[in-house]
Amino acid sequence: MPLARSARLFRWFLSPFLGQERSYWRAVAACFLAASTFWLLNALNKTYTTRITYPVAWRYNETRFVPIQPLPTEVAVNVTGRGWKLLRRSLPLEVKPAELILPGLPGTRYVTYQNLRPALQQAMEGMQFNYLLTDTLWVEFDRLVSRRLPLALSPAADGSALPYSATFLPATVMFRGPASKVSSLPDPYPVHLPQAPAGSTTGDIRVPIGGPDLVVPNVQDVRVRLQHRPLVTVPVKVVPELMDAPIGHTYQFSPATVQVQLQCFPEDTASLDRKEVRVQLHYGQFINADSSLRPFLSRRPAAARGGQVLTPGVRVTVKQ
Repeated sequence: MPLARSARLFRWFLSPFLGQERSYWRAVAACFLAASTFWLLNALNKTYTTRITYPVAWRYNETRFVPIQPLPTEVAVNVTGRGWKLLRRSLPLEVKPAELILPGLPGTRYVTYQNLRPALQQAMEGMQFNYLLTDTLWVEFDRLVSRRLPLALSPAADGSALPYSATFLPATVMFRGPASKVSSLPDPYPVHLPQAPAGSTTGDIRVPIGGPDLVVPNVQDVRVRLQHRPLVTVPVKVVPELMDAPIGHTYQFSPATVQVQLQCFPEDTASLDRKEVRVQLHYGQFINADSSLRPFLSRRPAAARGGQVLTPGVRVTVKQ
């Protein structure tokens, strides 16, 4: 029964609107539009106290200092004002920002309520500034410096030298940014080569410079001409190891050591560990009837670019 009563009440409410002409509905719509407009205008003329975010603009010597962290662009405040002013702030309209001056850089680390309040009060036209929702804004600045560095090829991923040298155009690059980051750049500055076909090492390639955040080079990339580097030869004497020989016997080698020749780049010579060189003799693989075995280079240092055994054969004699 309550459902039937609700249905009758709904039909009673709609009965004045049933069967009306189109002009009637236009009049009703106009009345609703006028009423809502008057209501909105009346609401916007009232005074409200609310929380908003207000834009701020930072003023400092941009030719001498640079922010390490992004500066806040807005601050949360509590204000009192008419609805028109609050509506304008919420819409994407041009609003005069509060200008904050930063003296004493780069030592300044924060901006307090005492510094923020005068700037906000002056910028808020038609609104009353009440208080900040945060009493401190944190900032971090550094001196803006420039430094010119020569270029060099970055070593391979494993730290070893690359098989070619390079000339750069330009030969040096100017880096500009925070002093703490610019001063830590390596000298010479490493240029990382991209993955490229072997044929490209005979010509010119364009390589981006890159760099840490906030550090800007005066060029975005450099032209690199690659040239194959000559290797140096390092002689090594090694005692060979006899493999797969019958146990229970003592063997004598003639000569007792074999001559090995390694190849590496000049800067890798100091790190070349000669103890890592291994030469093996495989028992039963005789060169000829005189029981000579051919030595094989089984292991070489990681810094070596190549190697070969110069001794053609080792005579193996059973002593017992």
